[in-house]
Amino acid sequence: MPRILAPLLSAATYARWLHLMIGPVFVGVVLMVWPGIEGWSRGELLARAVPVDAALLGLAALVPATRRAEGVQARLLLVPDRERDIAVEPSRSWADRRRTAAWLVGRVLLGGLVGWASVLVPATVVDLVLRPGTAVFGLRADGADGPVRAPLLALVLAPVLLFGLGWLVVWGGRLQLAMAVRLLGPSPAERLAAAELRAERLLERNLLARELHDSIGHALTVTVLQAGAAREGGDPEFAARALEVIEETGRRAMDDLERTLALLRDPADQGVPGVPGRGADGDRDARERPGIDRLPALFETARAAGSPVEARVDVPAGALPGVLSREGYRIVQEGVTNALKYAPGEPISVRVAVRDGSLELCCANALRPPSARSHGGSPRRGGKGLRGIRERAVLLGGEAAAGVESGDWVLTVRVPLRLGG
Repeated sequence: MPRILAPLLSAATYARWLHLMIGPVFVGVVLMVWPGIEGWSRGELLARAVPVDAALLGLAALVPATRRAEGVQARLLLVPDRERDIAVEPSRSWADRRRTAAWLVGRVLLGGLVGWASVLVPATVVDLVLRPGTAVFGLRADGADGPVRAPLLALVLAPVLLFGLGWLVVWGGRLQLAMAVRLLGPSPAERLAAAELRAERLLERNLLARELHDSIGHALTVTVLQAGAAREGGDPEFAARALEVIEETGRRAMDDLERTLALLRDPADQGVPGVPGRGADGDRDARERPGIDRLPALFETARAAGSPVEARVDVPAGALPGVLSREGYRIVQEGVTNALKYAPGEPISVRVAVRDGSLELCCANALRPPSARSHGGSPRRGGKGLRGIRERAVLLGGEAAAGVESGDWVLTVRVPLRLGG
């Protein structure tokens, strides 16, 4: 019983009823203008009004703003469960205009049907109760055609008619909502564009997450190692040097964090001169991100953390595209960070070279003996850092591999110099 009565008591039902009644109001206004409501039978009025209404609605659908207005009205009065199902954008194509025209005609026809019933049923109930001689479905309320008496007939038929009208409004509103989702909802092209936009934003978020993981993760690893070494060393000079490294590493991490947060600002600010972004002045931020030329400073930081670094960078000046230089730096940075984290104090070997049209990066470090490994010093098995490296390599059209080789942990990455080629 509650499931039957709940829709009749819902505020959404009466909001949709109001939306449905706009249709017959429009038809009534048109009829009063032309051909008028006097001197015509009901059939003649319909025969003349339908073509005029359809023509007016078709002309209205040609106006791009009509689709937007109908979408806003449908969202407010049809109370959809998911508002995204009904668009509030103006018409951008002839397909949108055709769908808008179909919606306008359909809502007027459906609204006319519900509006006619909304007038007829209450009037019939009033006649049934107050005018005993009224015939309803072949029965007279005064019982002239049978043994049914007026009070009993009114008691039975009046609630049934009102209940039927209520459910006609419920189903009319639901049908109207389904029509709105179908005809005012985003087109397949719009849905595809929206999906592509969501995928692009997700990709951007993943890129930003990798930037934060690599830069801040490296800074925290170096900071923890330096602080621990300074505390246990007992040498004031070494402690002062450790503090210098911590300060410099923290400053670089703050710079990286500021650049990353700049990318999260309102997209409307992108491209405005003087505002960090990726528009007309946006390449400045990209150039400020560290590239291959900043690797010596990275290696010095690792050495200061207590891990000897043997590095060979064989990359001619200007040989790398900017994005490849920046991503190459992040890959090497993550490799060095992993070495510091999982094998602190062990030698690190780094090779960066351009060969056969590709950028090759290799980072290797000796594994700590099993007896010297702590819980955090166990071999890596595909954490977020390695997954981020693989994602960077794939996005650049290359490949990455990591694993144990001859007692060393070896990370190798190879990406083509011609992106997308």
